[in-house]
Amino acid sequence: MMRQTCKQILTILAWALLVGALQVTVVRADSLVTTIVTDPLTGVAMDGYDPVSYFTGGDPQLGNPDYEYDWGGVPWYFASAANRDVFSRNPEVYAPQYGGHCLMSLSRGYLSDGKPRLYVIDALKLYFFYSAANREAFLLSRSDALAAAAKNWPGLAKDLSGAQDAISPADAVSDSSAADGSSSAMDSSASADAGAAASSVAPADAGANVGSNTDSASSETPHG
Repeated sequence: MMRQTCKQILTILAWALLVGALQVTVVRADSLVTTIVTDPLTGVAMDGYDPVSYFTGGDPQLGNPDYEYDWGGVPWYFASAANRDVFSRNPEVYAPQYGGHCLMSLSRGYLSDGKPRLYVIDALKLYFFYSAANREAFLLSRSDALAAAAKNWPGLAKDLSGAQDAISPADAVSDSSAADGSSSAMDSSASADAGAAASSVAPADAGANVGSNTDSASSETPHG
């Protein structure tokens, strides 16, 4: 009788340990869907691209780990110490909106990771897209897509892990300008080029970074 009772106790303990392990696995899996999109291997935002470089003309530049700045709970890399310092003063201005999640997916009611080489700068705000097709769809219906994404984001963001407040959609750049009395929230060396960059898209070859199996909105794999 005693031996049978011991076996029952051991069986219950084994099941408890198994359930606990499964719960930990689920929590870890959920935590992979973060507020700020990061490289799954390095944990770095924007696959290591320098967010400030998008606003200074030319192609976006990869950052250097020597010029790292932590914001929103994740590391960001920069091409120079100057860019890092500029970002540290106004990260909401330079960081991609919605933490780098695809704008068009948001407008359609679900999440997918945006790609740093598939972007649009609209009204001095940086947006990423999952595919070239999504970016083209946005260019055909900017105002509707922006409004739908802003409406859907709060509900989708509540299930993400990370500092959500840090990457909520930025207010108009003019609001930041009023706070510091400058013509824009950007560093003076970047503001002139940034003005010309408004409503521009990435170079045509940016689409080359989208694989053949993801170069359409229909091939997206939403989170959740």
